[in-house]
Amino acid sequence: MKTADQIRQIALRTIAEEAAAINQLSNYFTDDFIRSVELILSCTGRVIVTGIGKSANIGAKLVSTFNSTGTPAGFMHAADAIHGDLGMIRPGDIIICLSKSGDTPEIKVLIPLLKLMGNKLIAIVGNPESYLAGNADLVISSKVNREACPNNLAPTASTTAQLVMGDALAVALLECRGFTREDFARYHPGGALGKRLYLRVADLYKYNEKPEVQKDDNMRTVLLEISSKRLGATAVLDGSKLAGIITDGDIRRMLHRETPVENLKAADIMTRDPRTVDAEILVADALDIMRKNNITQMLVMENNEYAGVIHLHDILKEGII
Repeated sequence: MKTADQIRQIALRTIAEEAAAINQLSNYFTDDFIRSVELILSCTGRVIVTGIGKSANIGAKLVSTFNSTGTPAGFMHAADAIHGDLGMIRPGDIIICLSKSGDTPEIKVLIPLLKLMGNKLIAIVGNPESYLAGNADLVISSKVNREACPNNLAPTASTTAQLVMGDALAVALLECRGFTREDFARYHPGGALGKRLYLRVADLYKYNEKPEVQKDDNMRTVLLEISSKRLGATAVLDGSKLAGIITDGDIRRMLHRETPVENLKAADIMTRDPRTVDAEILVADALDIMRKNNITQMLVMENNEYAGVIHLHDILKEGII
């Protein structure tokens, strides 16, 4: 059994070897990579990604990334292709084939069939001298010097290299398309990620009470308003204009003053020019403001008028954090 320190050193060595493999990829961004991006951008069909073994797993992930960033894609396992799955390929589709060796039997059977169909073939391959590389229209190298596996056998650095080259291709396509955060949100409406991209302050604050007092109101009125609305704060108004905010913290600090509480007005203890947030900004952005300012609630403005309060608890309930 290895010692704890030996296990730690194995993990660090693995990371170092895979990092070195990734750094080496910067030498492989040839004209074929550029032409691959241009070819996919002009594609009238889908990008069909195929592979065998661990390369198939990387290919499935790449398909997911393509679909979520504006490039329609589908996955076809190389072993299943010759048993009917070739039927998913249509004229105008572009094929991306991932393989470390480029010489596996399944790949050698599949490539001639793809060539007969007339679809353009892009190879992401670890062996530029392989059968796959020699028969592809465009070749993107993912060559690594060795695997992180001590026996240089288990696909580790090579699959990481395939993943990185695939991500580089996807991100290049994303930026060339001008794919925006709003586009991303449209494809990711579910879960915390989706909420970070589309949920706005206006969607949350309206479910809260709207605490407010006038600047000349006494402390009893202020305390009752904060207590009854249960948001830990109240806006202070001068007529209809926002003048400040009073929080639980302001109340505690008030108790340390020498001035009798019964003589104080809201204006005496409020924080002037309070931090506010527009109702239309994303909740995720409002959360960033709260974190930077170490606060748990903000006053919401709509059409330059005080509209309500958004609280950190509202954001926690949505699972955004």
